[in-house]
Amino acid sequence: MGVYSREILRGLPELHPEADYLFCYRAHRYLRAPRQHRALLTSFWPRRLDLFHSLNQRVDGRHYRHAVATFHDLFVLTAEYSTEDFRQRFAAQARQAAQRSDLVIAVSQFTASQVERLLGFPRERIRVIPHGVRRPASVQPGSAREKLILFVGAIQVRKNVARLVRAFEAVPSGWKLVLAGSYGYGAEQAIDAVSRSRRRNDIVLTGYVTADELESLYQRAAVFAFPSLDEGFGMPVLEAMAHGIPVLTSNGSALREIAGDAALLVDPQHEESIAEGLRCLVQDEELRRQFTAKGLHRCSGFSWSATVDQTWRTYRELLP
Repeated sequence: MGVYSREILRGLPELHPEADYLFCYRAHRYLRAPRQHRALLTSFWPRRLDLFHSLNQRVDGRHYRHAVATFHDLFVLTAEYSTEDFRQRFAAQARQAAQRSDLVIAVSQFTASQVERLLGFPRERIRVIPHGVRRPASVQPGSAREKLILFVGAIQVRKNVARLVRAFEAVPSGWKLVLAGSYGYGAEQAIDAVSRSRRRNDIVLTGYVTADELESLYQRAAVFAFPSLDEGFGMPVLEAMAHGIPVLTSNGSALREIAGDAALLVDPQHEESIAEGLRCLVQDEELRRQFTAKGLHRCSGFSWSATVDQTWRTYRELLP
């Protein structure tokens, strides 16, 4: 979400400087603030915007002629992957955004189908615009990489980390599993799985990592594992491919769509499927080379300039 917002907010003025833009971060916080803060915000807000674009499926009731909302996922409506309070708030915001939007941008065909099915939004008013990915300045060859399996993402139930930890026990000795990400909902399941694992000394829970630390991990890892249960897109998969890492990911949600044939797909509900996929990749150097090549080719089809351009074209459908 943060990467998407940064790329859109930077790219639109660069590619289309002829338009006027007003960037507002969490206006609702200011609207609940003391009167002088509300007055300050109101003085900068045009009487009637031509178009309002919500980058995170939250559309408030301000004055605008047209509204567009980007939907990244709808997992809160399909499973218990977060607290009840979060699910209720997010679901209400999603329904409200659908009601108030003229067009919806979905980041994948999978998410588009969910917006249509779960929110009743007309398919003809949904535009599928995938994320882009930035390629690193250089890519480490496989021969220079460590025996390291990398996972990147929040340590939470939806990411299926506990199953990944248990599946890792099938990997030959000498390999390490690095779980890079902050703790989220249900993180205790993954932490417990690590503590119970006979390979716990080969598993690292990093917690939050900086951009530089993440880049170092991407350059060192020989395998990337992302067996998430539900993703509206799956940005880490593309990032790993861009860094030349062979990818193992799930055969469901948006991950099959984003990965295509450039990743080893497994059933995220079954530990043995994940374990077998890991064994195949760590034991077969030629297979890793093949998926590295496929991944680099696959991610070349995702660019932020294309994302920004298609977003602008969506605006133009509504503007005079």
